[in-house]
Amino acid sequence: MKVKKSLTEPFQRIAVIALGIAALSACNSGQQGPGMGGAPEYAVMTMETVPTELSSSYPATIRGRQDIEIRPNVGGFITKLSVDEGSVVRKGQELFQIDPVQYEEAVNVARAAVEVASANVSTAKLTAENKRRLAEKNIISEYEMQMAENALASQEAALAQARAQLVNAEKNLSYTKVTSPSDGVVGTIPFRVGSLVGPSMAVPLTTVSDISRMYVYFSMNEKDILNLARQGSGVLETMPQVQLKLADGTLYPETGRIETISGVIDPTTGAATVRAAFSNPDKVLRSGSSGVIMIPVKNDSSIVIPQKATYEIQDKRFVFMVTDSSTVQSTEVEILPINDGQQFIVTAGLKPGDRIVVEGVGTSVRNGMAIKPITPAESAAKLRGATQQAAPSGEKK
Repeated sequence: MKVKKSLTEPFQRIAVIALGIAALSACNSGQQGPGMGGAPEYAVMTMETVPTELSSSYPATIRGRQDIEIRPNVGGFITKLSVDEGSVVRKGQELFQIDPVQYEEAVNVARAAVEVASANVSTAKLTAENKRRLAEKNIISEYEMQMAENALASQEAALAQARAQLVNAEKNLSYTKVTSPSDGVVGTIPFRVGSLVGPSMAVPLTTVSDISRMYVYFSMNEKDILNLARQGSGVLETMPQVQLKLADGTLYPETGRIETISGVIDPTTGAATVRAAFSNPDKVLRSGSSGVIMIPVKNDSSIVIPQKATYEIQDKRFVFMVTDSSTVQSTEVEILPINDGQQFIVTAGLKPGDRIVVEGVGTSVRNGMAIKPITPAESAAKLRGATQQAAPSGEKK
């Protein structure tokens, strides 16, 4: 009996190994699926059209509705700063005071000149009237009377000139108070009290920006402009509202609207300048800052595919299309340059009803291979089942 036991033990081990191999083979054949000659199963998606909305982005520069450079009309030393940088000012509010002494004296001189000219006119009028009476009595000649009339006209012209000089002097005096031409926010002030300024200076005293409404400028190429015009029926008022992404990556809460598109496309860049307007009730936006304009792109009938279902060769995008014989065929597709990071919108290469492989692309799927198509839901269910089966075996070990 002992001999028989030693002889049967090796056969028992061989039987156990054979049973294990058979079980593994059964599992593998179950993954591949019956009736397909051992073809592997892959998730396949059928193409259909769906409405989509994405956003195209463009770097932009933000400007106030008015950025007015403040420059002096007269020269002199600054004697007073009435505002500080960043101050909110109203139209007509004083910003700077230039030394007015010399301009006040100029006004006094001009006013005195007007009084002298006015007196001369009065004298000339008396003389002309007297000459006219003498001429009527033939006491003096017509020539003398005409000379008196000409003298009166000359004195009247001198009075008009003196009055004009007075107005000019008063204007110059008023220019010593530099005021804001509009509501806005004061920019940088490079000059302080004691600085000598004048009309010919290259640097302005400051800049007043009207930021109640902001203009955002960006460039679009000709193709994007045509697409945007078609989307909005070519009318600016019907174009979609746009959003503004700020420098910190947050979205500005107010939406904007495209107001103007340059009528000339720059031949060197192939782009045109576009201006969008945003309201700025909380004064968050500042003139000179930067951002990104985001324009929604809508399509009522788009073919959308997962990015993982594509692969790229030499800047061209491909998918594996499933034929009627359940073989895969590499097919080139064209996609929109904008995407959400997970899906592509196909513009050419696929049509509704086509089927593509959505798993194993770039790893195990090869052009011309036969597969067993299953739905993405079936593939996910198989993965969950395999995970659940693996968990107890791992614990058992």
